Amino acid sequence: MGTIQAMDGSGEKDPRIYFAAERTFLAWIRTGLGLMGVGFAVSRFGLFLREMSASQAHSVTDTHPLSVWSGVALVFMGVIVNLNAVVSHVRVVRELSSGSWVPGRVSRSAVILALVLAAIGLAMAMYLLFLR
Repeated sequence: MGTIQAMDGSGEKDPRIYFAAERTFLAWIRTGLGLMGVGFAVSRFGLFLREMSASQAHSVTDTHPLSVWSGVALVFMGVIVNLNAVVSHVRVVRELSSGSWVPGRVSRSAVILALVLAAIGLAMAMYLLFLR
């Protein structure tokens, strides 16, 4: 028969399946941490620009609060991605254990995250185009 086991309702017995689920879980955690790190950097970049312009002009200058809010939004998105990763991982492991896992299911979380990040990227590109 091959190395693939049939799902007979008693649960998946091949540990490689669980390891694959764990690797997926860890990839989602890295994605969430990456979003939080970028969000922190974006948020602090406005402060850096303000300090640089203040040191050159020898006065306090205002910055646009867009960097702070967009940075906080990215950090928050990273938190949501990590929480969703936990819920999805627990669900997949339970489905694998009970034998109710269905192969070929589209990852809604990945699709939603990709669409949100694409929208953010387009908004940032438009902002940068109109900023000049």
